[in-house]
Amino acid sequence: MTKRVFIIHGWESSPSEGWFPWLKKELEKRDFQTKVPAMPETDYPRIDIWVPFLAKLVKNPDKDTYFVGHSIGCQTIMRYLETINGKIGGAVFVGGWVSLTPMAIRSQEDREIVKPWLEKPIDFEKVKKATRNFVAIFSDNDPFVPLENSKTYKKKLGAKIIIQHNKGHFSGSDNIKKLPVVLRELIKMAK
Repeated sequence: MTKRVFIIHGWESSPSEGWFPWLKKELEKRDFQTKVPAMPETDYPRIDIWVPFLAKLVKNPDKDTYFVGHSIGCQTIMRYLETINGKIGGAVFVGGWVSLTPMAIRSQEDREIVKPWLEKPIDFEKVKKATRNFVAIFSDNDPFVPLENSKTYKKKLGAKIIIQHNKGHFSGSDNIKKLPVVLRELIKMAK
């Protein structure tokens, strides 16, 4: 069976941003069927739009289905995993958050966008039923995601935590064009 990877970008991002094209190319070299969808309404991401969009894209998740999320893409994946009954291969979360720094919320519009993502609880028990393979990668100088988020991912999902040095929010604007740690962890999961 072909292994599938879905790479879900974050808020105000796109499939061509940062390290996504590099990861897609590297995975395809290793025979992973890889999709980096352009998420809808990326300037104003909404749970009720993004989660069904992902579900429609994935169709039939199975043990050969893997996910990589960046920022709000991580929450999208978790909220999607709450809705499935089957098992997936695993998920790698990069710069994922359940809380944000004040710098991440600069305007009233930002507040309105993040409010549902911050306030609507994630059912971590349901998420954990989908797989035991979670890796969460954080940067020690992320201006938007407090490092304490790593404790939540560890405690609630049993995720393997990896702290990277000086990677910001892992964005193209942080000049992150390759992220070998994600590729390495995905390959380990998929063995």
